[in-house]
Amino acid sequence: MITKLIPILRNRGYQVATIKHDGHEFEGDVEGTDTYQHTKAGAYGTAIFCNGKFMVQKQQSVTEKELMEFFPEADVILLEGFKHSIYPKIEIIRSGNSSESVCNRDNMLAIVTDTDLRIQGIRTIAMNDIEDVADCIIDYVKGER
Repeated sequence: MITKLIPILRNRGYQVATIKHDGHEFEGDVEGTDTYQHTKAGAYGTAIFCNGKFMVQKQQSVTEKELMEFFPEADVILLEGFKHSIYPKIEIIRSGNSSESVCNRDNMLAIVTDTDLRIQGIRTIAMNDIEDVADCIIDYVKGER
């Protein structure tokens, strides 16, 4: 969903950033690279950069709010995997994967689904209608929720 949303939002003139929460331990570097070797040798953090991009890996806890500070120029920051946070949500409910909403209704913008699930007062968007999902996000950004 996010990889389909990003180009639509960019084509509409929005600067987009993403933050993904991984519920499992992840390896942010590839075995064999210098930064991987530096981490394995005991560095608590590494950074790598080249023309036009950089990556920082640091062994410490961080909140999504702190991560958002890395993207001050973004018009839209899409968060993935923060179902219990206070941030506005578009929840995806896929048949065979889930059958009910698990997010707090107070900050729900919409449900995107391929099921018959409907929740009163919550916008429902068809799973394949990415343009409508983009419209929902833009409505929120513009304050037209």
